Amino acid sequence: MLKWLLLIPVVLFLGMGWMFYVGMQRVAPNDMPSAFLDKPAPGVGVEALPGIAALRDADLRTGQVTVVNFWASWCPPCRAEHPTLVALSGEGVRVVGINMMDRADDALAFLAEAGNPFLAVAFDPKGKTRLEWGVTAPPETFIVRGDGTVAFRFIGPLVGSDYEQRFRPALEAALRGE
Repeated sequence: MLKWLLLIPVVLFLGMGWMFYVGMQRVAPNDMPSAFLDKPAPGVGVEALPGIAALRDADLRTGQVTVVNFWASWCPPCRAEHPTLVALSGEGVRVVGINMMDRADDALAFLAEAGNPFLAVAFDPKGKTRLEWGVTAPPETFIVRGDGTVAFRFIGPLVGSDYEQRFRPALEAALRGE
């Protein structure tokens, strides 16, 4: 009986080693695909930031590709990616925002300081909309096709080579209708 009990740690260790090995063989280990991929985008909530155009569910079904960005004024990576959002908006890409778990005054001050790249913004102070979209933490960005279905999910700030190699090609493909 004692011999069998001594084998338990060895079997557990080998099992965990196998799981780690299999996990490392994934093609894109940092990808966390959205449960909504190729499905209709969830709702965007009903609250708005004062003085900013309110984001509505219908804004995601306009026939045009829309970039939906979850952000917060207290989030350093959100601040780092903000110039990219401004540039995308300047290129004519439809960019909308969902401000999450923030104070309205702080969000408005941030947009006044850094510029507002968003056509419309939903205000999600308690994080309910974020949960419905499956957002883990800001920033997260989704590409939504013109019919309102989710084409792509990007976790993290839209900066650097990850932005250039993963997000930008997905956006270009969505804009081409692929």
